[in-house]
Amino acid sequence: MNICVFCASSLTIDHKYIELAEHVGAELAKRGHTLVSGGGSVSCMGAVTSAARAAGGRTVGVIPQVLVDMEVADEESDELIVTAGMRERKAVMDARSDAFLVLPGGIGTLEELFEIWTARVLGIHDRPLVLLDPFGLYEPLKKLVEGMYDEGFTRPDVFDAISWTTTVDEAFAHLEARAQPVRPSVAELGEAAG
Repeated sequence: MNICVFCASSLTIDHKYIELAEHVGAELAKRGHTLVSGGGSVSCMGAVTSAARAAGGRTVGVIPQVLVDMEVADEESDELIVTAGMRERKAVMDARSDAFLVLPGGIGTLEELFEIWTARVLGIHDRPLVLLDPFGLYEPLKKLVEGMYDEGFTRPDVFDAISWTTTVDEAFAHLEARAQPVRPSVAELGEAAG
């Protein structure tokens, strides 16, 4: 299964978040999955990919050219896809993924989370979306969404579209219970036959 992991690239976070990313990367590889990431080599993004590779896993990084120019690309990726911009990056990550795992992160991580979450609520996809929050960073977000629901701004299925977890084992149990491999596109089938 190709699991997309959204996580932090900040260099100013507590080391416990880096350790969590390392644990996730190692566990992902141990379970035989492929990591799809934002293609960065720093902070949690770098930690999850390095740990996955160290444990024998395959990594696919997707990164916009502007970040390559800033020299933060994960050049060690088994496959590094360079996109023109951030929107294309997210589209490629989405297309390459069977499931989504969200670790603690900043506004970029939140943007990725909300895009996948909204698409799931709207029925655009039915792939698993799991949020791993062992330190409670996202608790205010959960309360905000509950308040939005109470005020009528969200559908009841907003809560069914995401699994909130606190341990790595619990997160992978949710991912693996509901994931189905993404079917290749017609273009990909043509390339494979060509």
